[in-house]
Amino acid sequence: MSKASQQNSATEANGVSVIHSQAHTSGLQQVPQLVPVSPGGGGKAAPPSKQGKKNSFLDRNSDEYRQRRERNNMAVKKSRLKSKQKAQDTLQRVNQLKEENERLEAKIKLLTKELSVLKDLFLEHAHNLADNVQPVGTETTTTNPENNGQ
Repeated sequence: MSKASQQNSATEANGVSVIHSQAHTSGLQQVPQLVPVSPGGGGKAAPPSKQGKKNSFLDRNSDEYRQRRERNNMAVKKSRLKSKQKAQDTLQRVNQLKEENERLEAKIKLLTKELSVLKDLFLEHAHNLADNVQPVGTETTTTNPENNGQ
């Protein structure tokens, strides 16, 4: 094997191999790679809440078991009610937003029509003003027949 393909590996205490590869003579930096030691990849660790409960089975007739079940049932009911309430609140908010959207769209239509009418009035007025104004320097002079001889 060449120097570029040689690899050194070291197993650490946590079950992960660190592979150090030697770089070419071109000066590439060495980057350690983490690789699981076992080929299966290892299993999931149990959550801390379930680790201590594996061997502590409670008798179904005991008071402690009944209290835990009661508390759990109350927590489940509370969670389900909270979830239903949140869904209802969301639905109510969606309906409010739909109504507001409809109102705003109607207002947009009304304002668009009003703008169109006002544009038409403005253009008509501007056209009438342009027709009534005479260009500067083209004033017509009229002679008054009564002032001719005087």
